[in-house]
Amino acid sequence: MSNLKKTNILKFIYQLTFVCLFNLLFLNNLSAQSFEIKGRVVDSIQDFELANATIFAETQSDSTLISYTVTDQKGEFVLTGKTKEEKINLVVSYTSFSNHYQEIDVSEKIIDVGTIRLQEATELLDDVLVKTRVAPVVLKTDTLEFNSKSFRTRENANLEDVLKQLPGVEVDAQGNIKVNGQDVSRVLINGKEFFGDDPKIATKNLPKEIIDKIQVVDTKTREEQFTGKEAESEDKTINITIEEDKNKGFFSRASAGHGTNDRYDVSGIANYFENEKRISVLASTNNINSSGFSFDEVFDALGRSAFGLDLEGGNSGITTSRNVGGNYVDEWEDGKYDLVADYFFGGTDTENRSSVIRENILPDRSFFTNTETDSRVRNDSHRASARLEINLDSMTRITYEPRVNINISESLNNSFSENAEANGDLINTVETSNVQDNIRSDFQNRLSLTRKFGDKGSYVTARINAQNNRQDNENIFFSERTIFNTNEVDLQDQLIDVQANDDQYSTRLSYRQNLKENLFLDMRYDLELRRYENRRNVFDFDATTSNYSDFNENLSNEFKATSNIHTPTVGLRYESEKIRTGGRIGLLNANLNTDNLTQNLSFDNSFNAFSANAFLYYKFTRSKSLWFNYRNNANIPSVQQLQPVEIVTNPANIIVGNPDLSPSFNQTFRLSFRNYDFKTRSGYNLFASVTHISDQVVPVLFTNEDLVRTTTYTNVNGAMRGNVYAGYNNTLDTEGDDVMRYNIGLSGNFNRNIGFSNEVKFTSDIYTVSPSVSFTYERPDVFQINPKVQLNYNNTAYDIFSNRNEDFTNTELGLQSTLFWPKNFTFGNDLSYYRFGNVSDAFDSTSLMWNMSLGYQFLDDRATLKLIVYDLLKQNIATRRVTGEDFIQDVNQLILQRYAMLSFTYKFSRFGGMDGAPNTNKGGGRYYRR
Repeated sequence: MSNLKKTNILKFIYQLTFVCLFNLLFLNNLSAQSFEIKGRVVDSIQDFELANATIFAETQSDSTLISYTVTDQKGEFVLTGKTKEEKINLVVSYTSFSNHYQEIDVSEKIIDVGTIRLQEATELLDDVLVKTRVAPVVLKTDTLEFNSKSFRTRENANLEDVLKQLPGVEVDAQGNIKVNGQDVSRVLINGKEFFGDDPKIATKNLPKEIIDKIQVVDTKTREEQFTGKEAESEDKTINITIEEDKNKGFFSRASAGHGTNDRYDVSGIANYFENEKRISVLASTNNINSSGFSFDEVFDALGRSAFGLDLEGGNSGITTSRNVGGNYVDEWEDGKYDLVADYFFGGTDTENRSSVIRENILPDRSFFTNTETDSRVRNDSHRASARLEINLDSMTRITYEPRVNINISESLNNSFSENAEANGDLINTVETSNVQDNIRSDFQNRLSLTRKFGDKGSYVTARINAQNNRQDNENIFFSERTIFNTNEVDLQDQLIDVQANDDQYSTRLSYRQNLKENLFLDMRYDLELRRYENRRNVFDFDATTSNYSDFNENLSNEFKATSNIHTPTVGLRYESEKIRTGGRIGLLNANLNTDNLTQNLSFDNSFNAFSANAFLYYKFTRSKSLWFNYRNNANIPSVQQLQPVEIVTNPANIIVGNPDLSPSFNQTFRLSFRNYDFKTRSGYNLFASVTHISDQVVPVLFTNEDLVRTTTYTNVNGAMRGNVYAGYNNTLDTEGDDVMRYNIGLSGNFNRNIGFSNEVKFTSDIYTVSPSVSFTYERPDVFQINPKVQLNYNNTAYDIFSNRNEDFTNTELGLQSTLFWPKNFTFGNDLSYYRFGNVSDAFDSTSLMWNMSLGYQFLDDRATLKLIVYDLLKQNIATRRVTGEDFIQDVNQLILQRYAMLSFTYKFSRFGGMDGAPNTNKGGGRYYRR
């Protein structure tokens, strides 16, 4: 299909979409009338202004919410909305106060209700509490809480569907979550982890029908939670509370699908709840690049990891996966003992092929490398972890955390590359074959004791950690390098056996003393001891014995390295409701000893570095804040970078370390400002970060006339990187259940790289600018439309070889649409158009990706039969351009293409002794719009 035809198809679809959207918006607002209600909320005793009280309007007929807002710091509010009703109910809600109800005649357009005085709810009877309206949003001192049932979604929705309806919450196509511009790093269920640290397993599998509240809080470590220390992380955590009557029972889903080209997808998950106990198991297998644990009613069989194109190439290849996991959570004796444990097996078999056209830039010329690679990798991993907390009393906690990770892999990699001058003259070719078997085992044990004292937040913590890593790698390596100028042919046919042991032991002592109200003294001492052993034995192939028996002393190496790092720090910290600020200074002292047993060579390195940290967090309001942070840190060079020994695994690139390296010193400044207005349901966030690097360890490259490179390392000053981001999101007023929202984003990145090529120092500056716009229009249980536009402008300026510039623009257009009509049917389409700028003529530079799904629900919505078509037009490609400090390359890789699949999904649940049929919320349930 030609690029012109792809563009015309997409243009027609976009024009049709916007015509439909315009007509829907016009008809939607034709009969609705706008209203504005303003007033002030105080308590009934002292007339004290009640900030962050929730104000919402609902219909009188069925209590469906029309609009909502919150009061400002003066207790004032302005509630706007649209409705076809002449009279509506106004409800005012505030924690610990009884609700206020008032009938409003919206025909007056602008209504001033004056001052509303709320009465404390301490004497409300239980039957009155049952009838009290639940506010859709509650703003507390340190928690933003949403009532799940208040936000309408389609039937059979999961947690991710609910999150997409919440004000200020963004969920991208990969399932990553932001709240008011801040990343969500964890999702908890009743305060406990759900399958470790991956939030997506919870968001894609937890059904809405069991969710009560969705709480957004600052991400805290377990130590911070226990001691009451304010969070140091700027990330957010989402905690899901389960409805009390649903907290005893189970829910499960299973799905099986088979398609063309022998594509298949089988998965299942089961969860059992009994108060504090939770048991979850899951399993899956597929060959469609899917994680296997998404039960999205529309696109799950497409595998969101394969859905759309990762511009970084992360979705290349075709992967067959096998996964089994289990999670257990429980506590005993009223929380004295608390256990979280999980096990996960993951197996993958990935086939990949790639073509790379690379321009390598030298001080006086450039040359080109064309590489063809095919690989097959099989990997099996076993991960198990647990956390046992023992609360000896309310002031003392012991925590034990074991962790095991065993990884077994087999790989076959074949490549052929040719290096040529800019005029096309061939200089050399390299053909390699690589067969590897690798076993890696990681064992970690951590034990900590925390003791609080006093009642002002003082505490002491002692922690010890032991980590033991073992790796055994066997590699049969063959290479043939031909140099045409001299007709020289170099052969390597070797068995490379590498054994590595890495033992790390560390301890941390932390002490916090409350000096006066909100002011704390923090002291900490870290000690890290490490012993690293590496034995690399290389055996050349002996033709006389037909075996790898000829020991190669020049390429073999055995060394031992030991290090000890001492880091004492001291700091002050001030914590109040509005302000958190503080600073910390310390000294890093590192001693590294390396013994090269093969060459009978020893060398010692000692490093000292000053460390400092300072931050300021100011909360103007519950949803408006400023964050500034300064941090520096030192990075010690790796053993490979320090060791003066030749490594010739790649015959075209020989590596030699430099024992005179110094640690690099990074200084990072971060600034962010976030503001979300619940009155208008709109918000913006700004972020900027700059890192300056002194003594950065960089490669020093020397390329000879045969284009064979030798790499060593040195320290340089002047490297830096920075990034900025600005985002704005808004939810528009609509009538009825319709939802309209849009997001605008602009990001920029800058990287200054410094290096050496053939004894010439060079600098490359890389700039990227990425504007994006997305829009959502949704009528629950009817349809949803999501268009998106994103541009990625890239510019790289080199001061090497004629001060050349390289710039290109990647374009991404997307359109998702889902139709939930007629009843029980779901019809989904997802189109993505990509245009990659300045890609080599040897590769296709455009892609029009179209995924389609048609599903039917039956058996009381327990069962779903679905037909999906992935890459309908067979136009999916994996092409991209990448620029680096001294190269420009185009890459094309194998990628999953068109197939069709028919799947069947069945779900079953039972809570509190009752059959848990999907909760359709019929018969009086109240839905609120975002």
